[in-house]
Amino acid sequence: MIQISNRYGTFSGSKYNNHVDEFLGIQYARAERFEAPVDIEKYSEIVEANSFGAQCPQVPGFMEDILNTKELPTSEECLYLNIWKPSEVKSPLPVLFWIHGGAYTNGTAATSWYHGANLVELGDVIIVSINYRLGPFGFIAANNWGLLDQISALRWVNRNIESFGGDPTNVTIFGESAGGSSVVALTASPSTKGLIAKAWAMSPSLRQLRTNAEAAEATAAFFEVARVDSLNGLKALTTQQIIDATAQMFLNLDNYISTFSPTRGGSALPETAYEASAKSQIPLVVGTNRDENRLWAVLNPQPLEISGAKEYFDQAFKEFSPDAWTIYEQHLGKSSPVQMVSSMQTDRDFRVPAWQLCDVRSEVGSKTWMYWFTWPTPIFDGVLGCCHALDLPFMFSNLNKPNVELFTGTDPNRSKISGHFTTELLRFAKTGEVSWPNYTPSARSTLRIDVETEVLSEPDPTIRNLWKQIS
Repeated sequence: MIQISNRYGTFSGSKYNNHVDEFLGIQYARAERFEAPVDIEKYSEIVEANSFGAQCPQVPGFMEDILNTKELPTSEECLYLNIWKPSEVKSPLPVLFWIHGGAYTNGTAATSWYHGANLVELGDVIIVSINYRLGPFGFIAANNWGLLDQISALRWVNRNIESFGGDPTNVTIFGESAGGSSVVALTASPSTKGLIAKAWAMSPSLRQLRTNAEAAEATAAFFEVARVDSLNGLKALTTQQIIDATAQMFLNLDNYISTFSPTRGGSALPETAYEASAKSQIPLVVGTNRDENRLWAVLNPQPLEISGAKEYFDQAFKEFSPDAWTIYEQHLGKSSPVQMVSSMQTDRDFRVPAWQLCDVRSEVGSKTWMYWFTWPTPIFDGVLGCCHALDLPFMFSNLNKPNVELFTGTDPNRSKISGHFTTELLRFAKTGEVSWPNYTPSARSTLRIDVETEVLSEPDPTIRNLWKQIS
C-alpha cells in the first residue's frame, strides 16, 4: 500500500511493479443525471484507489468485445480517474492526460490497452486516464455534460497532481477518435484556460463536433424512440430504459456517430471550434490513420458492386463524382468497390477535417504538427489495412496486452513502430516540440509513421484539391 496526502485528502494506491505506482478509481466529481458535474474538492475519508471505478452506462461496441470490458461494472456514478507514476520522483514530471474514444457512446479508461505503466517506465512521466459520461447521459441537445466532466477532471489534476509528482503547469491532453475530437474541443474551450499546456489528437472524429441544428434534430429523434417529449421525461426513465432506447437508435448505423456528441455553441464549446482552438495558442499534434474506415467496412460487411460504390461517391461529390471516382481509382490502384468507398469515407470523416483544422490553426501561427500512420495490419489477409484504432497499443507501448495480437498480428517490426510513436509523444510532453517541421500553409509537412518514418510535404494534393472543390 502507498499513501499520498495533501490538503484535499489522502489517497491509498499500490505498487504495480518495482518502478511504477498506480492509483485506480479516484472519483473526481459527482453529477446528477442531466446536470453539470460538481467537483470533489475534499475527501473526508481515505480514498481507496486500488481498482477501476465503474464505467459509464453504454451500448457496448466491437472494441468492448475485443477488450473484454463488457462485463465491467456500470453505473451513472462513473466519474473516476486513474494515475500511474514512477515510484521515485525527483522533480515535477510532465503529465499525460488520456481521453478514451468510442464515438462518445461507449468505452472506458479501464481498458488494458490504455494501461499507463509502460509509458511511465519509458518516459518518466505521470499518466492520468479518465471516464466521462457517454451517450444521452453525456451529450444530448446542446448540453455537453461529458465535455464538462473532462474539464472537471482537468481541474482535479490541477489541484492534486503535484502531490503525485506531476507538474500542474505541464499537462498534455491526448486522446483517440472521440477522445481526439475531445482534445480539440478542450483546446477551444475557454473553460480550460490554465489547465492545458499541450495537446495531441489521434484520429479525431471532428465531424462529431456538431451544430445546434444537428443536435436538435438528433434529440427529437431520440425522444421519439424513448417515447418521451422532454429531458424531464427522459429523467424519469430507468438507466436500462435509456440504454435500450439508445440501442434502438443504433440499429441505424448512421445514428452511431450523429446522435450523441459535443455541440458547438453548447456548454463550454464555442461555435467556431477550429478558430477558438487556433486562438488558444495551445500547441497541437494531429494524426490520422491511412485506412480508418476499413474497420467499419469489415465489421459491417455488405455486398457492394461498382454501381453501388459510385452511388456513395455521388452523395459525397455531387456533380464532381465522375472526376472523384477517376482520381480515387488512380490513387488507390487495384481496389475493390468496398475499399474505394472506405478510402473516400476515411478522407471525408478524418483526413479532410484534420487538414481543415490544421489549416485554420497554421494561418494564425498556432503551433501545429500533423502525422499520418500507414502501417497495415496483416491479420485477416490484410483487409483492415491501417484501420481506425490500430495505433492505440503502439502509442501506449502495450503490444503485450491481452488480444492485441488479434488486431496487430505478431510482426517483429511492431516494437520499432511503437518506438516511433512513444518517442515523439514523450518528447512533446517534455519539451512541447516534435522531430518534424510545423504544419504550415505553404508546406503542410506531415510525418509518415510506418516501419520507417519520413517527412512528406503537401501529401496527396490531388485528393486535397478534390475535397476543397466541394467544401
